[in-house]
Amino acid sequence: MIAQGEEVYALAGGEPEVDTPDFIKEAAIQALNDGRTKYTPTGGIPELREALSAKLKLDNNLDYDPKQICVTSGAKMACFQAILAAVEEGDEVIIPSPHWVSYPEMVRLAGGVPVIIETQESTGWKMTPEQFEDAMTPATKMVIINTPGNPTGAVYSEEELRAIGEVALEEDILILSDEIYEKLVYGETKHVSIGSLSEELYNLTITVNGFSKAYSMTGWRLGYTAAPEPIADAIAKIQSHTVSNASSFSQYGALAALENGQPFIEELCGEYDVKRQFMLQRLKGIQNIRVVEPMGAFYFFIYTGQTGLKSLNLCDKLLARYKVASVPGVAFGYDEGVRLSYCTTLDILNEGLTRVEQFFREH
Repeated sequence: MIAQGEEVYALAGGEPEVDTPDFIKEAAIQALNDGRTKYTPTGGIPELREALSAKLKLDNNLDYDPKQICVTSGAKMACFQAILAAVEEGDEVIIPSPHWVSYPEMVRLAGGVPVIIETQESTGWKMTPEQFEDAMTPATKMVIINTPGNPTGAVYSEEELRAIGEVALEEDILILSDEIYEKLVYGETKHVSIGSLSEELYNLTITVNGFSKAYSMTGWRLGYTAAPEPIADAIAKIQSHTVSNASSFSQYGALAALENGQPFIEELCGEYDVKRQFMLQRLKGIQNIRVVEPMGAFYFFIYTGQTGLKSLNLCDKLLARYKVASVPGVAFGYDEGVRLSYCTTLDILNEGLTRVEQFFREH
């Protein structure tokens, strides 16, 4: 539609709309000019792994030796390699829904069986310990926790994570903790890493993070895992036999991001909070949808079941008739909702929401 000259109001984006900061790009350019274009150690350049070890200690209260960290080609690859390292044929992996689109497919590719738990608005789109316990079977190997979450923006509190952790400890269930949106939290909300809550949980947790969201580096494809040594060793072996290593010069950009990126993150988060509150007030004024205030990431997941439309049909109509791009909830395992993103300009957000309001008034 855009190629044909039509104006589309894109509220479907999953990446910051701003460019990567210049100081990060300059570090990568300098690395290229210095000839840092060869293979790196499988787990990443030593300087970056050491910086990540320090970051995890400072920000997350997690003690990981650099050798327990593997720099990957994106946080998506980090998740996949962690699942490949831990999940065998027939193992079950519990995934709260609405969930990020790739989790079930990664589990299936590893030979595992995704077990989807449908969460509710009443719990802020978060899995309860009771739901977790009810879904466990002797075949359960892992549970995936994404906080802050995509597509709902839900953030688990320390108390909630402790309760989920207690259930995992009962049967030694591994925890894949996807924390890619950790820097994008709002108000008094705090991000907590489940692996930091006890030594026992640390030994069950694979922590995943990356540079895409907080530093606007989506195209750089840089993530990382931090895990107990046996799993960390397995992840490194998988990486060695698949992609070999993350891009060499990109890693120097990531190192610069860790060293000097905090002011950029604070400015980005502040701008998103303004857009989040603006969008919340607009959506609350629409009668035939329901919305839970997201406390992290940069999405709203709105309940649209009252329209009687399945999510893909709804998104098709919204795009064709009102030129607004959104993401159908069926992609996230929940067909009575739609994801709208606020990682765009205020002008696009304002006009896009005006059109969304018009659409829902008619349905």
